[in-house]
Amino acid sequence: MQHEREHYVDGAWMNPLEPVLLDVVDPSTEETFTRIAAGGQKDVDRAVNAAQAAFPAFSRTTRQERLELLRSILAKYDKRRDDIGEVLCREMGAPLQFAREQQALAGTAHLSRMIDVLQHYQFEELQGSTMIVREPIGVAGLITPWNWPINQIVVKVAAALAAGCTMVLKPSEVAPLNAIIWSEVMHAAGVPKGVYNMVQGEGAIVGDAMSAHPGIDMMSFTGSTRAGILVAQTAARTVKRVALELGGKSANILLPDVDFNSAVTNGVLKMMSNSGQSCSAPTRMFVPADRQDEVKAIAKAAAEKLVVGDVRDPNTTLGPVVTEPQFRKVQRLIQAGIDEGAELIAGGPGRPQHLNRGYFVRPTVFANVRNDMSIAREEIFGPVLSILPYRDEAEVIELANDTIYGLAAFVQSSDLSRARRVAARMRAGTVQLNYPAYNSAAPFGGYKQSGNGREWGKFGMEEFLEVKAIIGYEAA
Repeated sequence: MQHEREHYVDGAWMNPLEPVLLDVVDPSTEETFTRIAAGGQKDVDRAVNAAQAAFPAFSRTTRQERLELLRSILAKYDKRRDDIGEVLCREMGAPLQFAREQQALAGTAHLSRMIDVLQHYQFEELQGSTMIVREPIGVAGLITPWNWPINQIVVKVAAALAAGCTMVLKPSEVAPLNAIIWSEVMHAAGVPKGVYNMVQGEGAIVGDAMSAHPGIDMMSFTGSTRAGILVAQTAARTVKRVALELGGKSANILLPDVDFNSAVTNGVLKMMSNSGQSCSAPTRMFVPADRQDEVKAIAKAAAEKLVVGDVRDPNTTLGPVVTEPQFRKVQRLIQAGIDEGAELIAGGPGRPQHLNRGYFVRPTVFANVRNDMSIAREEIFGPVLSILPYRDEAEVIELANDTIYGLAAFVQSSDLSRARRVAARMRAGTVQLNYPAYNSAAPFGGYKQSGNGREWGKFGMEEFLEVKAIIGYEAA
């Protein structure tokens, strides 16, 4: 990888037109280890022009041509997957094994799924004398986050390619190196010039320029609700489509009939995976009030078994959070939990005792949390779990839905029909019953302030398609 200080535009690595550099910091050491180019308006203009020029030809490619392209990308990606895991370990602090087996492998899963979708998708459907046609929307602007960086890049790029769109990607400036390897993969796979373009830089500059650009037909953004609102407001001036995948504060409802040892332990592990930096993490665990003491003991034991530290040690389960501002935010909210009267049963403020540098957070569990406390309302994005007691099914449904977010929810029960009944009342885009297996075909996206639109599989590709009605297509 030799392209940290370049952008990828029109099929080539190019020097920035507005040369500014940004530090990339290793969150395990708090030290800068490289610098990347930070683009500006001129760099965005150049990339958009390339994407616009490429769109007429690429939008007319056949299904088979796009399938061959996606298969080529998948083959090249798999050859670089360990490289991607390596840089994710360093730039975002993911434990190396997790970076390879979860973060990087997700790219393979989504590419494979999109190939399957494209093979079978019906772009045309005759309804009476009217032909319904689904065709590419145009040039897509893609903004991706640092917490699951390569996952979100692949989800968006693969869907846009399958639909026949051209694009400009702005990856996270916090974890940008995986995007450079991805761009090298795209080049090696033979993506036509101008179809895929990548401009590094800050959201407030590059992201804003993309959102406002009249040459971009849609924006697909993943990140915080605050930033998503800014993207939508800016994009509104040119009336472009906006798809947003934003924050979450997901409820995990444990019904009284569940195996508490298994459900609580798995809930703690699922919530704290990726150092709690997953927008769909089950951060609010709702438990029957008369079982809370039992749950506290199980949750405390599960949290204290987690190993925080050296991300290259195979025994490590949690790395640091990604940046100093994120570390400070998590610490502030842990202290708020204490100050507002929640019961601290594991972890707490500060780093683990054996670590004196890096943005490491103690795996923290609070019990007797009320739904009006800061730790139950705000998206913490760190390894901090809130346990909330409830009295009955009606109350827990009301409490679970009492949030500005609606990205995901979780329901645990030994009675599947009961779990389904509760799931039907959740105001969330995804509801997981009894910790199911990963499904890359399921639509992913949220209700309320968790965003709009859906990603993954067929639903993700359709975000990049316009619907056209050709009336009178067949004679009456």
